[in-house]
Amino acid sequence: MISPHAALIHTMVLVAASDQDMTDAETSTIGDIMRNLPVFHGYDFEQLAVDARACVELLRDSDGLDRILRQIRHALPAKLHETAYALACDVAAADGNVTQEEARLLEMIRHELSIERLAAAAIERGARARHQTL
Repeated sequence: MISPHAALIHTMVLVAASDQDMTDAETSTIGDIMRNLPVFHGYDFEQLAVDARACVELLRDSDGLDRILRQIRHALPAKLHETAYALACDVAAADGNVTQEEARLLEMIRHELSIERLAAAAIERGARARHQTL
């Protein structure tokens, strides 16, 4: 079992790593999220490397993605399911280009966390709006 903080970190790392290219924009967005959102108040930032590495290690297993998604669902209280999806969408939108791999992973996260389609569409639209450039 992982902590709720680790579950949120795993969610963001999964999306950033899904297309095999973790961009500077994605890494920066993860850092900004962790520094600024109340859900991360009280998190020991020295634990970040350990939590991120644990996610990457699990991904190396043949069933790693499914195991991580289940761990995320079990670690998060229901009230944080939409939060996790919003963080995932923000990371996917961070570099201005949501790849097919990222879109597929977002769909998997949405299903695993039982995010309703209308709520998911609103979250996705908000992420896109927050990451627009001139």
